[in-house]
Amino acid sequence: MSGRFRKAALALPGAVEGAHQGQADFRIGKRIFATLGYPDDDWGMVKLTPEQQSVLVEAEPDIFRPVPGGWGKQGYTNVLLETADATTLKSALTMAWKNVAPKASAKRRVTRQP
Repeated sequence: MSGRFRKAALALPGAVEGAHQGQADFRIGKRIFATLGYPDDDWGMVKLTPEQQSVLVEAEPDIFRPVPGGWGKQGYTNVLLETADATTLKSALTMAWKNVAPKASAKRRVTRQP
């Protein structure tokens, strides 16, 4: 399950894998947009806005939940890896990527044709 999350995160323009607090993370520059293995190996985390988080948690409560505590109130959202399909993962990771990517990179991503 984590392989699918990793592959989708690294497919985003400029994304690189790093680590913090013993967990794999995915960044644009120095800004983290996703993490694997938090709170355990069954979960990933995406950095959303509180509004984005609310929409995803309401639409897919079996997949998404706010990270407990203050981080969750800021939009940090857990993703249950086993339950999330590839399309859902890609969508959540893309939102998180756009939230931290430099504005020029995010604009190019949005306007680029397949």
